[in-house]
Amino acid sequence: MGSTSHHATHVENTLETNGAAQTAIAASWRRSKMLHRLSPDQKRPPERITASELKHAKEKLGPLIHTAETSLDNLYLAVGNAGCCVVLADASGIAVDRRGAVSDDKTYDDWGLCTGALWSEESEGTNGIGTCIVEKRALTIHKDQHFHSKNINLSCSAAPIFDHEGHLLAAIDVSSSRADLTPDFARIISLSVINAARQIESEYFRQTYHDADIVLATPPIGTPETTANLQTSLLAVDQDGIVIGASRGARRIYGLKNGPLKEPILLADLQGKKVNHAKEYELAERRVILQALAHTGGNISAAASAMGISRATLHRKIKFMKLAI
Repeated sequence: MGSTSHHATHVENTLETNGAAQTAIAASWRRSKMLHRLSPDQKRPPERITASELKHAKEKLGPLIHTAETSLDNLYLAVGNAGCCVVLADASGIAVDRRGAVSDDKTYDDWGLCTGALWSEESEGTNGIGTCIVEKRALTIHKDQHFHSKNINLSCSAAPIFDHEGHLLAAIDVSSSRADLTPDFARIISLSVINAARQIESEYFRQTYHDADIVLATPPIGTPETTANLQTSLLAVDQDGIVIGASRGARRIYGLKNGPLKEPILLADLQGKKVNHAKEYELAERRVILQALAHTGGNISAAASAMGISRATLHRKIKFMKLAI
């Protein structure tokens, strides 16, 4: 597709011959044309929201923008010398943060790759950010895979970021307008984008449950291996061994729905481990008694008082458990 006019013709021909049933790209083209009523030869620049609307969009993301700063910086360090810019967009496709060389600002501003620009699929057709948001998966829209002819010089690799309840929160994108950027190099960039998105998602989850223990979710004992990425398959567990939070990856492993965990879930149950509650209770009681005795220097009366029980009751428990004091 050497020209924008040829590209528009190619898109229309593909849709007319039911090519949309063959590939994910063509399916996105069909959504762009039939659902969003867009035309591939549309030339207007991306829509830009007002400063107050951008401020509101950033506020809705809460701590995410701050959480993402280091990962965005590191991603730009990895791809910036290749003439790429890095964009963080919210779940509606609004670019809320960006990294790029000052010398490239004018170029990417003309493309609309700037904060406040709207890159939803509904607005811009098939593109990295918008299609990633719709399909909730990492992808690359390389040059003439874009719906709009005006975007066929761009190569965009994007990956989704999900919140602590499994809902889509944002997307991270690396875009380049270099003519010599090949599909193979775009795939390498895509891997960096995916890694950055996973780092941000994991850090966001950890910060949300900063008072809990964070453990990696593993498939229940006796179940087949999962395709979920374990780096972002996280569980937040309280001091009682109750799961109070689960990332999207963990929810896919255990079949949990998105949203708040409404019922208490024991970590051991999720992992398929058998629990002897009577034995666990005995061990917990034994641990508390030993800790109280250690704290009071072996003084039974003081230990009993600290535990809120009588001295006689503590004596009986010590004798029953055959504790050496």
